[in-house]
Amino acid sequence: MRKLVVGSRRSKLALTQTKQFIEKLKEIDSTLEIEIKEIVTKGDQIVDRQLSKVGGKGLFVKEIQNELFNHSIDMAIHSLKDVPSVLPEGLTLGCIPDRENPFDAFISKNHIPLDELPEGSIVGTSSLRRGAQILAKFPHLEIKWIRGNIDTRLNKLYNEDYDAILLAAAGLKRMGWSEDIVTTYLDKDLLVPAIGQGALGIECRADDTELLALLKKVHNNDVSECVSAERTFLKEMDGSCQVPIGGYAHKRENGEIEFTGLVMSPDGHQRFEHTEIGHDGIELGRTVSQVLKSQGAYEIIQALNDN
Repeated sequence: MRKLVVGSRRSKLALTQTKQFIEKLKEIDSTLEIEIKEIVTKGDQIVDRQLSKVGGKGLFVKEIQNELFNHSIDMAIHSLKDVPSVLPEGLTLGCIPDRENPFDAFISKNHIPLDELPEGSIVGTSSLRRGAQILAKFPHLEIKWIRGNIDTRLNKLYNEDYDAILLAAAGLKRMGWSEDIVTTYLDKDLLVPAIGQGALGIECRADDTELLALLKKVHNNDVSECVSAERTFLKEMDGSCQVPIGGYAHKRENGEIEFTGLVMSPDGHQRFEHTEIGHDGIELGRTVSQVLKSQGAYEIIQALNDN
């Protein structure tokens, strides 16, 4: 196998999960020579505005995809929730490895439970999806925008006027944070996760057969089938970071896939949610999108995408 160059964002989390994936590859072949190339994306450069206000898709991947096209890297390890549902022609997701905890972590001062936060308590999140779902169920709370890496957000929780924050559980786990820091994990009945949350997507050139053969050895087909449902739903609904959209699929004990799709208005007042069970992830994603469109969810998305 030739020497491989892996592209990664420069954030601590991106570099950590890149190194963790490289270790998985080296468990398959200890002779592999792999180098990491750090790449700064547009999303990394915008630290003073909500990403939903910037617009566009692929804020964290476009520069990395350009490096793939230029052959300056061979593959990229993305958080799958950052990857648009449609890839540029010539690129592919070479594998979807094991999925980390897909849910959101609720972290509050003094570990006060979410349903016991007093009226007017401030919950920090940079996600429209999280904010809309919290406001829908806890309208007495206030959502306040927060950006930064895990360390930065935790520091803001304890030193600024936040009473709680919401973070992806997967990031905390991959960065080695103790379970003790989390007040509670919010399952899909309370907070439907982002599309692909907790999963990684390994992107490479579609004609790189040698690398694709290697990546196949660390591919998790069950996870791939589930995230296919989620990403198909995202594609069919034309979702983006400007839209409070979520979706979560998992394999049931009998091998069937259960998929729930969600679209909301940013203020939490309108909610469109539907669950389907079946064997084909792509068909499930399409079916749920059709149901939500028939209920009027697409009008919310169109209005937000046009702003």
